[in-house]
Amino acid sequence: MAASSACLIGSGLSVYTTKHRSKQLVLSSRFASVDRTTSKVTLVKASLDVNKHEARRGFFKLLLGNAAAAGVGLLGTGKANADEQGVSSSRMSYSRFLEYLDKGRVDKVDLYENGTIAIVKAVSPELGNRIQRVRVQLPGLSQELLQKLRAKNIDFAAHTAQEDQGSPLLNLIGNLAFPLILIGGLFLLSRRSSGGMGGPGGPGFPLQIGQSKAKFQMEPNTGVTFDDVAGVDEAKQDFMEVVEFLKKPERFTAVGARIPKGVLLVGPPGTGKTLLAKAIAGEAGVPFFSISGSEFVEMFVGVGASRVRDLFKKAKENAPCIVFVDEIDAVGRQRGTGIGGGNDEREQTLNQLLTEMDGFEGNTGVIVVAATNRADILDSALLRPGRFDRQVSVDVPDVKGRTEILKVHSGNKKFENGVSLEVIAMRTPGFSGADLANLLNEAAILAGRRGKTAISSKEIDDSIDRIE
Repeated sequence: MAASSACLIGSGLSVYTTKHRSKQLVLSSRFASVDRTTSKVTLVKASLDVNKHEARRGFFKLLLGNAAAAGVGLLGTGKANADEQGVSSSRMSYSRFLEYLDKGRVDKVDLYENGTIAIVKAVSPELGNRIQRVRVQLPGLSQELLQKLRAKNIDFAAHTAQEDQGSPLLNLIGNLAFPLILIGGLFLLSRRSSGGMGGPGGPGFPLQIGQSKAKFQMEPNTGVTFDDVAGVDEAKQDFMEVVEFLKKPERFTAVGARIPKGVLLVGPPGTGKTLLAKAIAGEAGVPFFSISGSEFVEMFVGVGASRVRDLFKKAKENAPCIVFVDEIDAVGRQRGTGIGGGNDEREQTLNQLLTEMDGFEGNTGVIVVAATNRADILDSALLRPGRFDRQVSVDVPDVKGRTEILKVHSGNKKFENGVSLEVIAMRTPGFSGADLANLLNEAAILAGRRGKTAISSKEIDDSIDRIE
């Protein structure tokens, strides 16, 4: 086929050469008449250009046609060779198989499944006497068929199911390969995580998902003391009693007093609940655990309860200590509410928290301090004495409290002579401690933007208008 395509291309080239020579003869005859008139020369050149373009176009058309024919021929030849070398697979009826057997077209027969299925290697005249392998459904392995196969001297063999399935040991290894690879991958991942993240229980350890995520400080250094807390004198006094009990317990145990097991901080956002927790951590001088209520709840059921158990286990090992749970309403919400009667994971976590705070085993030396601004939705069993013995209300400060808060937050700021903190406190009713801190920060930003070296009353007024 390649030779035929080469001949076609050669014939195309010869045709093109003949046409080109004929056009050269025409060109020479026309140039003979050029000497007579100039106008005829122009016409001859124009016709020559047109003829050249037509000749080139015809040559390329012929060349592309020959190439396409050669490609189709080569593809056809390749496909025919593939068909000749390949083995087609199809089904054959039992009657046609017997016909092929009588005509001597069967070369080999392989019997499977107790002689009910035969894979026949036969010569098919419909396919140009090519060999094909066909599947034949036999009614059963009869003696007549075996005798006919022997009479025709046909190679046949019976195969058992064990030969098809392979060795039982290899099958067992194949079935266990994927689970073993999966377990090995998890083991390597756990070893890698424990080695790089500080041992088992560290972040990223997949088999220690139930470990507590609480931040632990043996000697808390929060940088906050009771001197940094202002405007909440009653709450600060309650916490100072707890700190004094931790430092000098004999003074209270002598008269039969026991340390409160839990202190619940209740108040609007920004009133200093977390600041009080930092102050008690810095003043008490005992180990301190801090965690958010949302860190107990996970997608997997039972993880939250496991983390509560792990947290209190570590706390009891380091007693006396303080455990601070911020936003406890995330886990301490009233049970039995919500879609479908409640959240099983959250309720299991709450049940475990109730048991650890005041259960059968008791809880000595661990003080739980929690903060929330939604005390109305907390479970009643969580609020009872024995778990949270004290509920400290942290409200927005009055005028005197706002003045004290402004004095705390104005320590690192410069004011002009006409600025009075008492006047600012009287102009900001209903402001929380966070609002007052933000007010002074906004005034300092405005003073810096306006190129001033100190905060004036104008910046204070503009900041009040912006926050309100």
